Amino acid sequence: MTKPVEAKSRLSNFFNVIVQSFKGEEIDYTSISIRKAIVLLAVPMMLEMMMESVFVLVDLYFVGHLPNSAEAIQIVGLTESVLTIIYSLAMGLGMAATAVVARRIGEKNTEAASRAGMQTIAIAVSISVLISIAGLIFAKDILLLMGATESTASQGVTFVRIMMGTSIFIMLLFLINGIFRGAGNAAIAMQSLALANTLNIILCPILIRGFGPIPAMGLTGAALATAIGRGTGVLYQIYHLAKGSGNLKVKLAYLIPQIEQIKAIVKIAAPAVLQFVIASCSWIFLAELVATTGGDHGSAGYQTALRLMMFFMLPAWGLSNAAATLVGQNMGAGRMDRAEKSVFVTIKYSMIFMGVVMVLFLTCGHLFAAFFTEDTQVIAVASEALRILSLGFILYGIGMVLVSAFNGAGDTWTPTKINVIAFWLFQIPFAYFLAKYLAMGPTGVFIAIPVAEVGITIAAYLIFKKGKWKTTAV
Repeated sequence: MTKPVEAKSRLSNFFNVIVQSFKGEEIDYTSISIRKAIVLLAVPMMLEMMMESVFVLVDLYFVGHLPNSAEAIQIVGLTESVLTIIYSLAMGLGMAATAVVARRIGEKNTEAASRAGMQTIAIAVSISVLISIAGLIFAKDILLLMGATESTASQGVTFVRIMMGTSIFIMLLFLINGIFRGAGNAAIAMQSLALANTLNIILCPILIRGFGPIPAMGLTGAALATAIGRGTGVLYQIYHLAKGSGNLKVKLAYLIPQIEQIKAIVKIAAPAVLQFVIASCSWIFLAELVATTGGDHGSAGYQTALRLMMFFMLPAWGLSNAAATLVGQNMGAGRMDRAEKSVFVTIKYSMIFMGVVMVLFLTCGHLFAAFFTEDTQVIAVASEALRILSLGFILYGIGMVLVSAFNGAGDTWTPTKINVIAFWLFQIPFAYFLAKYLAMGPTGVFIAIPVAEVGITIAAYLIFKKGKWKTTAV
């Protein structure tokens, strides 16, 4: 009877830890067990990342059932491809904030952590203003540049203007959550996304299809619902920053520019932003390549598959973010052995999760695609893409954890260099060769993606084992 009792006890303890992870309590992650620390951080972070991708999936679901759904899906997908540049800026700044805040928290210097977070917010707001202006002016040109037809670009102008015009919400939602993650308070980050998504899910059908006196707005309604949801999530974040939840005790005075602090943040953020921009530009090129070789249906199928892939991969990214926080805080506490061990324990969990996702896509990919559209041509392309992309999922999971570990240590240059080689010097030329020279069309693009990701994982592992990241000063 001992074994069943022990198993029941372990299961009970596991659920107690999960419940604790939702409470957002102030915990010293440099002293508790590594497995418990990973669960406490990873559960809300995984849910947070999953909910971020829900924004696009909800939009795709509702616009996918509009008349001319292929064009509508393409507009949403191409716009999201462009928005990945904004996501890259936000995630780069967020990663810098996570690294600096986590290091200061590990050093038990909460005031310095709060100052660093607020200085990063000031930088983000300045950048967002410029992006919003560009989006409002060049909305149609952006869609045409991405490979959309003249009629599709004309239909999508308002959608792009709203989505890019409210880029400050995207920027702050990612960034402030990065600050909370660095402080070890992943619960608030998750809660802000839960609130934003709930509003988006409620407003999407109302604004897209119309309800009572509210007219049906189609794509415009989808953009408005997303903007309102994200904006509300940001207000929730600001409330908790002002309240002083957890380790962060912010003051308005911390927003006053401090040149040395800004330089320190930019030193980490610049390569981090470049790191994500490199990847984003590669995705944009691939989207354009699919659109020109596969037409509207090929493009819509690829965008559907990409959104589904990101929905399932973002939880793994959330898991890898737990490694970033643990690496940063343990380095701040001077516990390098614990920082390294945290990475390899996280990798095991990531491999299990991504293995399950791979099986789901290989067996049920067509069912997932059919949920978002009734167009059989779009479903066929999406299903093929999911089967090919999923073959590298387990290695994707390993690579994401390793890259996050570098970033959490403040070594943002290493993943950036890897991305330049993997995406620009290999993936793009390889995809072009397969799609155009060998006339494989979209299938060639699908094949190039997992091949490049495998290379990233191998390179990241070999460099991580050398241990140079342990000497990074933040």
